[in-house]
Amino acid sequence: MLSILIPTWNNLPYLRLCIDGLRRNCSERHEVLVHVNDGSDGTLHWVRQQGLPYTHSSGNVGVCFALNQLAAQARGEWVLFLNDDMFCAPGWDTALVAAARGSGSRPCFLSSLLVEPRPSRNPLVRFADFGTDPSSFDEKGLLQYAAANRSADIDGAASQPTFVRRSDWHLVGGYSPEFSPGMNSDNDFLMKLWLIGCRTFRVVGSSVVYHFGCKSTQKVRHNKGGPEFLLKWGINQRAFARNYIARTARDDAGSLPNVPVATWSCRLKRLFRSLARYPLSDLQAWEPQLAARLVSEAGINGDGSGSTDPAAADAPPPPPR
Repeated sequence: MLSILIPTWNNLPYLRLCIDGLRRNCSERHEVLVHVNDGSDGTLHWVRQQGLPYTHSSGNVGVCFALNQLAAQARGEWVLFLNDDMFCAPGWDTALVAAARGSGSRPCFLSSLLVEPRPSRNPLVRFADFGTDPSSFDEKGLLQYAAANRSADIDGAASQPTFVRRSDWHLVGGYSPEFSPGMNSDNDFLMKLWLIGCRTFRVVGSSVVYHFGCKSTQKVRHNKGGPEFLLKWGINQRAFARNYIARTARDDAGSLPNVPVATWSCRLKRLFRSLARYPLSDLQAWEPQLAARLVSEAGINGDGSGSTDPAAADAPPPPPR
């Protein structure tokens, strides 16, 4: 079974579209779990009405804490971190699961082929405009694009969504909270996977996911993820991606080092960065009342499928008392 983890922060129109796409376009047995940050825009009420398993925090606790709370509830063999502003095309999940099974028992990190409405410098992202928000979304156009897609897999690369074995997620401790609210937490996760022997990093070309584009990260104060990664690991994320992740596409896994080695350039940069106070300064500036925000609730409804009477989903929230 596949456990799909979705953190959301007052993005109800996007979340509704995301969940609707999952319900219609998932073929693999799956469960959907949602972490609701705040939810005062009606998200919390809607998630409850939908019967979705969820966790809830009183404010935005960031992607790391949100995902780790959800992962603790997950039951699937595989876990997938999906942004709430993504729409999955038919066949997206079967392609990922088939690729994962092909890796055997070895750790692997898989991603989908992202399609975005605006040109990007990211070579892993395809440009095709099917709308910039739910009201302008051209689902028919996306489905035609996905049906005609013949993209090959891209090895030695990591993108989104994040697909790994649940046991590997817990073995490395999930997403590291020192990167809260989340910038570069994905690169940190890749490093931890590397240390447990993951040498398969692949964008699965036949798994198409449309991404409206970082709707939550536009609202949050960013942490200095790049310098924090450098201070933690002694190597910057670009060197790690270029000298290690990318090499898995062309070099035999046994020839790659078990532990990455920092270049002299990275060591000097780390020495300079060590004078700063992050990540603690970033955490303080982002959310000084984090512990209070983390006081949350969890709701596990039904069988975890998230199905409910459509009429109930459209019912208005109860009036305030």
